Amino acid sequence: MLFALAGLAIGFLAGWYFPLYLPLEYARLLSVSVMAAFDTVFGGIRSSMEGRYDHTVFITGFFTNAVLAAFMCYSGNLLGIDLYLVAILIFGVRMFNNLAAIRHLFLKK
Repeated sequence: MLFALAGLAIGFLAGWYFPLYLPLEYARLLSVSVMAAFDTVFGGIRSSMEGRYDHTVFITGFFTNAVLAAFMCYSGNLLGIDLYLVAILIFGVRMFNNLAAIRHLFLKK
């Protein structure tokens, strides 16, 4: 947990002092990839609290979800279909489910 908080603090400070300006065309790709990454992080926290955390599953899930979500969004842009909305909906629902499970596990302790 300490490493996660230190990484969050370092990421926040890096973003504060070295702002990154992203073209508007890539904003959807990045937002969907970030949601996929957050979904994986919350899933990792949940599995850690349940005692079934696996580092390999977490790392592969983190990158696979982010790349797949960005590819789905990119291919939707090429086809003229807003597939990023589907990805945001799916990852949003999964994030809230993981947060609800984390809350229940936290309250049981």
